[in-house]
Amino acid sequence: MRDDPKDISHFYLGVKDLFEFPRDPKEAIELQKKICGFVITEDYCNIEKIRLIGGIDVAYKGRGAKEGCAVALIWDRLTGETVEAVYVEESINFPYIPGLLSFRELPIAIKAFDKLSLKADLWMIDGAGIAHPRRLGIAAHFGVVLDLPAIGVAKSRLIGSHLPVPRTKGSWVPLRQNGEVIGHVLRTRSDVRPLYVSPGHKVSLLQSANLVLACCSRYRLPEPTRLAHQLVTAKVRSN
Repeated sequence: MRDDPKDISHFYLGVKDLFEFPRDPKEAIELQKKICGFVITEDYCNIEKIRLIGGIDVAYKGRGAKEGCAVALIWDRLTGETVEAVYVEESINFPYIPGLLSFRELPIAIKAFDKLSLKADLWMIDGAGIAHPRRLGIAAHFGVVLDLPAIGVAKSRLIGSHLPVPRTKGSWVPLRQNGEVIGHVLRTRSDVRPLYVSPGHKVSLLQSANLVLACCSRYRLPEPTRLAHQLVTAKVRSN
């Protein structure tokens, strides 16, 4: 492995900094600025060897959306089956603020992740990766904290601009901000709204788009996040 100080980001940042989730929005923004420089947007996985892919989604229940449920699962890319799924329920203490989603959802998401017995080769997270004002969306934050390859799969655009996306499945155009490519706008089903895909950590722009496409079957969302969303929605509705 190349000698890169980012490879040992946990040493430089310190465990306390990485697992800090301040409740004050100003402190959260400052922490994002501190962590974002440790995001790696290069491929650390051979796409052909990626078989087990993790998916995480969070949903809310009750008035005021203060009770949350997170589902983490492992999906087998070869068989198309979910091989493990777990959930966690707890109170959510951070308000919804655009650009600070990870401080609201990542604590409960990591608790779900910790319950898994299997290890995924890569993770797909419902939300932004580097396509974020401070280049630290929830997928990037997740990847750096846990030092794992991760991709952000967002259903809507947080920042950036792009040209029209061709209507056929598999088409994509770059998502740019101030001339910098920060992701791809990806058509995963013909004539259906595109997804906003960006690297989270230890994966490149191109591989992020290719992997998401490879995990899409008949649906708009890639299977890991689609199934996580399906499970967490069912869990919330059952309570």
